[in-house]
Amino acid sequence: MCSRTELANAIRMLSIDAVQNAKSGHPGMPMGMADIAEVLWRDFLKHNPENPDWNDRDRFVLSNGHGSMLLYSLLHLTGYDLSIEELKNFRKINSKTPGHPETGETPGVETTTGPLGQGLANAVGMAIAEKTLSSYFNRPNYDIVNHYTWVFIGDGCLMEGISHEVCSLAGTLKLGKLIVFYDKNGISIDGKVSSWFTDDTAKRFESYNWHVLDKIDGHDYKSIKNSIEEAKLITNKPSIIICNTVIGFGSPNKSGTAESHGAPLGEKEILLTREKLNWKYPPFQIPDKIYKKWNFKKQGSKFEQKWNKTFYAYQLKYPDLSVEYLRRINKELPINWDKKTNNYICSLQKNTQNIASRQASQNTLEEFGKILPELMGGSADLSPSNLTKCSFSLSITDNSSGNYIHYGVREFGMTAIANGIAHHGGFIPYTATFLMFVEYARNAVRMAALMSTKHIFVYTHDSIGLGEDGPTHQPVEQLSSLRMTPNIDVWRPSDQVETAVAWKFAIEKKTGPTALILSRQNLFQFNRNPQQLKNISRGAYILYDSKKRLDIVFISTGSELNVTLIAAKKIVSLGYSIRVVSMPSTDVFDRQDISYKEFILPSYVTKRVAIEASIKDFWYKYVGIHGLIIGMNTFGESAPAEDLFRKFGFTVENIVDKSIKLLNS
Repeated sequence: MCSRTELANAIRMLSIDAVQNAKSGHPGMPMGMADIAEVLWRDFLKHNPENPDWNDRDRFVLSNGHGSMLLYSLLHLTGYDLSIEELKNFRKINSKTPGHPETGETPGVETTTGPLGQGLANAVGMAIAEKTLSSYFNRPNYDIVNHYTWVFIGDGCLMEGISHEVCSLAGTLKLGKLIVFYDKNGISIDGKVSSWFTDDTAKRFESYNWHVLDKIDGHDYKSIKNSIEEAKLITNKPSIIICNTVIGFGSPNKSGTAESHGAPLGEKEILLTREKLNWKYPPFQIPDKIYKKWNFKKQGSKFEQKWNKTFYAYQLKYPDLSVEYLRRINKELPINWDKKTNNYICSLQKNTQNIASRQASQNTLEEFGKILPELMGGSADLSPSNLTKCSFSLSITDNSSGNYIHYGVREFGMTAIANGIAHHGGFIPYTATFLMFVEYARNAVRMAALMSTKHIFVYTHDSIGLGEDGPTHQPVEQLSSLRMTPNIDVWRPSDQVETAVAWKFAIEKKTGPTALILSRQNLFQFNRNPQQLKNISRGAYILYDSKKRLDIVFISTGSELNVTLIAAKKIVSLGYSIRVVSMPSTDVFDRQDISYKEFILPSYVTKRVAIEASIKDFWYKYVGIHGLIIGMNTFGESAPAEDLFRKFGFTVENIVDKSIKLLNS
């Protein structure tokens, strides 16, 4: 027989050995949380190692992701496709065991964690998705969506400001199936946190409307088990279980100290730890009796088989709902999607009204939302400005089967929560704020890109064109920053048609986030022929061409495209041959084949001008080092938009004057 202590020690020793073998890593947290993990994973967690992506599994998030060997040990021991060789390859190139957990790299890892607090935020999103999806699809006696979200966090997660943003909202939304374990070991990299972290965590979470279980012995099986059972009884509040633990538990000389946090224990200390824990086995060796107790394949398969039986009956009784559930879970678009969206885009060609692209975005959402119930929108307290709320939008605060989240002024939390919603499945999240305030959300935006998260960012008030609010609210460098982030497709549409195409592209994109950069001010509506309309989705296309061997090419985006076109026609009247290229998405254009890129930007044309009210330097890749860029190299000012565009050179006269000088150089 194996004691629960022995089972937990298997986690400890695998973690110690892997970190030592890698010569880097974090052994302290896995050693300290091993007892909690053993109880949760063996007695409560609903999962199936044979099918890590089973729809109704519980979600487990290791927010304090530096302790990744805890999760890898659990996945290995319970029977996931993660061999002992992969544990030996911890932190090595091309392994399934990277330094921090990465979704898509390791079976059983739900989300990429490491930047502290963001895993917790992702988990809030997963719990929101579970609650909303269950309200929409479940019927009496048919709980086809019914699972928990479990989270491990540490002191660092709670010090990060994002923890306040997301936990406050989680309490407001009464996420009763969100249960968090706080590893209160009092140690971080710098030492004892009592010198810089003296919050009363229990009172803090009580004020958030959480159920709080305090002073739980994180090394006592019964205390842990009882706390989980109590938390599961509370259905109208999320729960936090505050566990007192010892970092590096089992190490005679380094437990309870920062020395065990982020470095191997060392060969000598590992031998002493083996002796103290009465672990008689060599590195990476787990006896069969322990493997047998840990293996969860049989139990996991039973969980899934039971769900399959319920879902089969559900399909017979609710055939339409079951088809819709599978469509959304399998990330399939409706059968009539392409026809309806293309018809809508074509219809916009007849609309000559000049409107802001943020308004065009709302109009598009109004149409697309009719056939896409999985759209889950939200704004950081800017819904009337971002125009992200539509006639079909229903707040989940008012109705748990709704499709809109009022995130409050929580840009960072909003973005990370929506990442979690996306990774849960069943929804396509879109979130919104002013482009300037992507700065608050930046690390969660980067994580969405890193994880290939299907998340649509709606960023309005895209330039100095927002006017009187001034440089604090006028983005300058943000657009280029987003474009330079790998795996994000950035669109800055010039009118209603390009906006609708951008939305269609974002929804159809299989993986990775899309950023839609939208104007506050009204934009000119362009006429296009069928080929131009088709080529918008390629990221760049020819809007105007004088049909002769070209002297010069203009490239522009968004609100500056109209003044660019007027300037181009002025230059033609002076006897020059010119082309105007609309480039709403540089990222998408860059992925086109060489022949198309040469067709749009012929290499023989060395005189090129880029016009955009954003930072200049980005555009050298398209105009060449000797090209002309009419853009921003300073912050904006507080004034009406038309005055600002004039001051910073976005006028026909300035574009023509500088272009003529370029042509004559």
